[in-house]
Amino acid sequence: MRDWKAIASFVRQLYATEDDFIALHEPGFVGNEKAYLEQCIDSGFVSSVGKFVDRFEDAVGEYCDCRGVAVVNGTAALHAALHVVGVEGGDEVITQGLSFVATPNSIKMAGGNPVFLDCDMDTMGLSPIALDAYLGTHAILKSDGSYNRKTGQRIAACVPVHIFGHACRIEEICEICDQWKIPVVEDAAEAIGSTYNGKALGTFGAMGVLSFNGNKIITTGGGGMILSQDTALADKAKHLTTTAKSVHAWEFSHDAMAWNYRMPNVNAALGLAQFEQLGDILADKREISKAYLEFFGARDERFVVAMEGCESNYWLNAIEVADREVRDSMLQYLNDNKVMARPLWVPMPDLPMYRDCYCDTFENGRYLADRIVNLPSGARFSKSD
Repeated sequence: MRDWKAIASFVRQLYATEDDFIALHEPGFVGNEKAYLEQCIDSGFVSSVGKFVDRFEDAVGEYCDCRGVAVVNGTAALHAALHVVGVEGGDEVITQGLSFVATPNSIKMAGGNPVFLDCDMDTMGLSPIALDAYLGTHAILKSDGSYNRKTGQRIAACVPVHIFGHACRIEEICEICDQWKIPVVEDAAEAIGSTYNGKALGTFGAMGVLSFNGNKIITTGGGGMILSQDTALADKAKHLTTTAKSVHAWEFSHDAMAWNYRMPNVNAALGLAQFEQLGDILADKREISKAYLEFFGARDERFVVAMEGCESNYWLNAIEVADREVRDSMLQYLNDNKVMARPLWVPMPDLPMYRDCYCDTFENGRYLADRIVNLPSGARFSKSD
């Protein structure tokens, strides 16, 4: 038996508990959540209209230095953003094979076909080298954008993912895509509070998205947000995610096919209260990551750190182990002993519905999928809080 007990003991020491179950990432409600929810209920505006939606959008937008559009979840945010940048039926959309399934699902929802490329070993995000190689081999640049030389399909967007809150090489990716006239939509679902060279992740491309699922750094229960520094794109996203209803005092007139992706006011109230604590949450999570880094510095496992220039939120702390057998042994022991740990996702090209999509060699992605283990990473909230 490998020394998994030492890891479990360290995690228990980190979270100051001897026997309780330790979740991978548990939310804490220690601020104005109840007060804001009561205000929301007392106002009667608990659905898609209410002041908390505007306040939450404004707060996150100001924090990220962009416009924010709140929606029901991160998948809806990515679907809508892809539609807004012009993805249509039959288009190809470049992304990475290492991601949560919502990424390619959103591409398919927008009518596109995912093209899966490899990731970088250090960031786990889309590799600019793989992207440049794919476009140089498969794409042709025309006046209205890039097209696949073989299929003739338009390459309508590129969706890099910031894994675990760590920045991918987003500046290089954007530079390559600009040369090929391909809009970038950042999947920053896990990355609120993370920056690269001082700029918020999710604001480098034409659009970006955040998730506020229950396991994220701050939560609205279920929710997401579209980010953009392009006012026209943000306005279009707002219009289309609110059923494309024309402004009128009483008539229900709609000028486009659209969706009811509106975040309810009750969820935004929860989100605003959570957002007010973001600074403290990030500070504690970064202390946790430093403790993990020090602990694993004396062990064989490699602790995954963000690349230089990235101030990561360390949404999930990750280690790399020797191989899949070691990974599974560690996961079995930790979970059996009430310390929640998980592997990476099954690679997207290996899922049955995406096996026919284009995929490059994907060597780094499969290597990492066999070896990465996530450990408990939630901010610590005392019972007195």
